Amino acid sequence: MYFALEQPTGARLLTEDDEELAVPVTLRYTSDDPLAVHFVFPPWISLDGEEVTWTFARGLLEEGLGCPAGVGNVHVHPHGPSHTAVEFRALEGVALVVFETAALHRFLLRSYAVMEPGGEPLEPALERGLASLLGGV
Repeated sequence: MYFALEQPTGARLLTEDDEELAVPVTLRYTSDDPLAVHFVFPPWISLDGEEVTWTFARGLLEEGLGCPAGVGNVHVHPHGPSHTAVEFRALEGVALVVFETAALHRFLLRSYAVMEPGGEPLEPALERGLASLLGGV
């Protein structure tokens, strides 16, 4: 059975000029991609005017709430006592987005109600990963 969980939340985009821009973000978890979380940003925040979704491991989000974590395009780390920073790295640059840790924690707890950590079926994720490595063959 398919299940989707969405949680709208507010965040702050930190600019190069040390200014903060309020950004609405939708946190999404779906049962058909149980190892991942999806952070959906509105079109007006992107360079091309299109909605942007960043997908990364749910375990990375969990780990990053307590200590610096991440390799590659997404890094998560504590940002003061009550906030968590998520760095999204692309060819165009790095976006540093700060969330209230409580909101991210609440989202994770809700996702665990859908699928416990470690209870995720691995076959679909492995099939998608292999297809991606083989160029969609």
